[in-house]
Amino acid sequence: MDEKTKTELLTLFKNKLNRAMRYYLDTCTRCGVCTKACHAYASTGQVRYTSAYRHELVRRLYKKYFKLQGKVWPAAGEAKVLEDMTIKELYDAAYSCTGCRRCMVYCPFGIDTQMIMSIAKLLLVGASTEPELLTMLADMSIEKGKSMDVFKESFLTGIKKLEGQVVEKWRSEAGETVIPIDVDGADLLYVALAGAHSIIPAAAVFNAAGEHWTLSFFEAVNFGAFVGDPTRTTLILDRIISEAKRLKVKEVCICECGTAFRVMKHLTGPQPFKVSSITEVQARYIREGRIRLDKSIVSDTVTYHDPCQIARNGGIIDEARYILHHLTDNYTEMTKEPKYNWCCGGGGGLVAMGEETLDFRMTSSSIKADQVRKTGAKILSTACENCHTQLGDLNDHYKLGVDVKFLSSMVADALVR
Repeated sequence: MDEKTKTELLTLFKNKLNRAMRYYLDTCTRCGVCTKACHAYASTGQVRYTSAYRHELVRRLYKKYFKLQGKVWPAAGEAKVLEDMTIKELYDAAYSCTGCRRCMVYCPFGIDTQMIMSIAKLLLVGASTEPELLTMLADMSIEKGKSMDVFKESFLTGIKKLEGQVVEKWRSEAGETVIPIDVDGADLLYVALAGAHSIIPAAAVFNAAGEHWTLSFFEAVNFGAFVGDPTRTTLILDRIISEAKRLKVKEVCICECGTAFRVMKHLTGPQPFKVSSITEVQARYIREGRIRLDKSIVSDTVTYHDPCQIARNGGIIDEARYILHHLTDNYTEMTKEPKYNWCCGGGGGLVAMGEETLDFRMTSSSIKADQVRKTGAKILSTACENCHTQLGDLNDHYKLGVDVKFLSSMVADALVR
């Protein structure tokens, strides 16, 4: 690695060293409590997948370049030189970690592995060695935000074709727009994923609840966050923030996408609108009597996978269970305490990387497959796109025999007319 590149990378590293980050890097005692917290380690037994091992790759660079002892006596602190091999090690660590933060729940100091891995990902971006696919998808999202007029007509045409399927689930009143778009002063802006599965069920529920809503022109997923590039993350995020402000909405509702919810909820700063997950909104409709659900629709036993970014990292736990108890009398928990639920194994951009990560995702998530199998459930519900894809892959790979469903789709299918 040439000196110019090294200097640039160390500048990126330094820019991440806020008070919290220094605490995480200075505090670890390598006590080992977090060792069995990672699904990848629990599934494979490989030490390189433990949280402490991942931390150390970054921490040794920190000791070498930002601590006096590492500069004066590097061997004493096991300081590490930044070189090409280091970048490869950081890649393996960053893209075997889903950012689920299960280890953080166990850590006596609350050390945040996802934050430490954000340094690793930023160094990969700086060295142009991040996953090319994730960067390409992030750039496509940014370009769409710059050239909305180019995409607008085809988007509106595509949405129009979905209206009939929405009406099949919930017949709107005559004269009402089935999927409203660009509504000034709407109470709620719904930010969906690209695809009918993310729009149709949500639209039916919003219409059944009599919501004054509008659909965002932009997809919810933030590939900038997956790749760990703060600049791209902000550019993708700002499209939705600007749209919400322009329309003067009261609430931004994020679809079933864990990372999209976390980024919008926790990385936007103070905004003139409320940020909610669709699970929160649907639970609110039930609680307020704005929608009713028919329990006879679901007869098989149901279990629920808590998406890490929505539940453990976002606190949306009770709402999903409130909905499920209005959907079925045959619900069984996957784990006694949801905050300790095993990650599905597909977060952190791994699912988005597709076939490239499939073998690792299956191998590193055998413990999740065992957890699902032990419930004896026939329906596996979740509220995250990544989780749904990963759980579907696990279902096929391990022959679990479950029907993987989006929670919002189950709500839409059970609406009482």
